[in-house]
Amino acid sequence: MATVKSAGIVRSRRTPADWLAGALVIIGAINWGLVGLLQLDLVAAIFGATSLPSKAVYVLVGLAAVYCLVRAFVPAKPTSLAKL
Repeated sequence: MATVKSAGIVRSRRTPADWLAGALVIIGAINWGLVGLLQLDLVAAIFGATSLPSKAVYVLVGLAAVYCLVRAFVPAKPTSLAKL
């Protein structure tokens, strides 16, 4: 395994897309937790099981998860402390 040497602090700025994706992933995780624990699909209970809004929420949560997965493997750009 290769050794990686750090040249300093690496910080990553969060964009509005990062925050939105994070919020959607949390909503999806809470919904799946409720399904697992209580057999309660909160999104379906609020919007209806096969309604267009519930499908939209499921699609947005899925896209947010893919976005977060991709962002997890994109290396952070090094920034100097002077820019912070």
